[in-house]
Amino acid sequence: MDKHLFHYKGIKQHMFIVGILTVLQGITIVFQAVLLAAAITNMFNGTAFQAVLPYFAGFAAAFLTRHFLQWLKEKTAFHFAEKISFTYQSFLIKQMFKLGPRGIGKNGSGNMITLALEGIPKFCTYLELFIPRAIAMAAIPIVLLIYIYSADSPSGIVLTLTMPIMIMFLILLGVAAQKYAKTQWSSYQLLARHFVDSLRGLLTLKYLGKSKSHQGSIDNISNKYRIATIRSLRIAFLSSFSLDFFSSLSIAVVAVELGLRLIDGTIGLQAALTVLILAPEYFQPIRDLGTDYHATMDGKDAGNQIHRLLQKDAAEEQQPAPQIERWTYDSSLTVKELSKRSEEEKKPILENINFSIKGFQKVGIVGASGAGKSTLIDLLSGFARPSTGEISMDGVKINNFSHAGWQEQIIYIPQHPYIFSGTIADNIKLYAPDASREEIEEAIKVTGLTEFVDKLPNGLDEQIGQGGRMLSGGEEQRIALTRSLLQERPIMLFDEPTAHLDIETEHEIKQMLLPLMQQRLVFFATHRLHWMREMDIIFVLDNGKLVEIGHHHELLMKKDYYYRLVAAQGGILGGMD
Repeated sequence: MDKHLFHYKGIKQHMFIVGILTVLQGITIVFQAVLLAAAITNMFNGTAFQAVLPYFAGFAAAFLTRHFLQWLKEKTAFHFAEKISFTYQSFLIKQMFKLGPRGIGKNGSGNMITLALEGIPKFCTYLELFIPRAIAMAAIPIVLLIYIYSADSPSGIVLTLTMPIMIMFLILLGVAAQKYAKTQWSSYQLLARHFVDSLRGLLTLKYLGKSKSHQGSIDNISNKYRIATIRSLRIAFLSSFSLDFFSSLSIAVVAVELGLRLIDGTIGLQAALTVLILAPEYFQPIRDLGTDYHATMDGKDAGNQIHRLLQKDAAEEQQPAPQIERWTYDSSLTVKELSKRSEEEKKPILENINFSIKGFQKVGIVGASGAGKSTLIDLLSGFARPSTGEISMDGVKINNFSHAGWQEQIIYIPQHPYIFSGTIADNIKLYAPDASREEIEEAIKVTGLTEFVDKLPNGLDEQIGQGGRMLSGGEEQRIALTRSLLQERPIMLFDEPTAHLDIETEHEIKQMLLPLMQQRLVFFATHRLHWMREMDIIFVLDNGKLVEIGHHHELLMKKDYYYRLVAAQGGILGGMD
């Protein structure tokens, strides 16, 4: 039984409705068997067909009612499963945004894509099939046993004794199959991740002349998935055969027992026929559950993975988040004892970061490689959660920067912005899908893309990304910045945005960026220190600690860590002071 099953919204009401429909279905099965047995018995005794006709009519009515209830139950189960799976798909997508690019990278982008696109439908199928089958296995045999005991108690005893054997056998097969099903699902995820990564790196592989040799790797992973699938199917077929064999054997025992007592005259023909007709129906629910259990184990595993991702912040989500106002000239941000530990390496990445910012300022973040610049940006963007620390905005305390009120105000510019397959216009309005053509054209003027776009055959409708026109690093950054202009948000976060650009391109980007930083709160992490002369305040990090805070000239006068960083880049001789 899935431990999360009773936590879904509306599950009790759904199970009650399905339970009522199942009980009614069990009653119609009894009527169906009684009427059919009566018709056969009467015809065997030579009763006229006209006298038997009402029994057949009653059997047909019971048969149609039974299948109508089954259709109604399946429809109810489908709507419930669809609603729950859609809800958890929304939760999963929201969680992906909370995890951010590094969190998704840690979990595997291919794995996340597989879970969202393939795992959710499998999870829906699991909910749709498992709940009705489990309720049917519990309800229908009980309804049938009640009637069988009233009609013929010896047959009821035989059926009661055989059911636990069937259940034990089902449990043993389920335990054996679970291992193979998990292996099969893991192999499928590996194949999906590899496929996604191969698609993304296809151009690079082709450029390096490795595209054909990569075929062997794909064949190897595909073969592993094929082997895992065959093993899982082998167990599924074996369990289905075994359940059919033992249920048939049990029915045969009942038939022999009824035949012997029928010869002795201790049971009537109609009662014996009724029990014999009900015996297969008695075992059918457990056979259905066994068959569908194997068909839905992928969905159960996908559901468990979704829950593991969502439970990371479950306790925090239960607490109502305080409201924070939009950042203005009078706003303030205070951070105390902010720390971040690496769970994998069990060591601190950032330790005891303290600072206070007010209004629209440009904050530079510098330090040697591995000093913690990107980690601090990750914390500020909400892509990572601090291990400890206090954060308050305008006096309102928040747990972390994943707060919706904060994230709705930030613009995040990474070192390598994502350019998806589509037109330039589609890429620019990624975060503002309702932006007009005029707004896009006005934005590209500000970021200096107009000349580049005008030279293209299709202008803003030129295809870029995978399968389209290749862009330089500077052009990608300009598109990312144009996206930010359409958002009109007051806080900007930059994570090494020019680290991969040449000096000339960086200079052009810088001249374009500086006006955009006005009237905004900016956090700019970089190892290129010429940006620091434009900053209002500089955070200097060393081994995860904030060792210096101040203005460029002020820090140079101290001749401490920042001074040594500038000197190491030749800044003193280059007039940085």
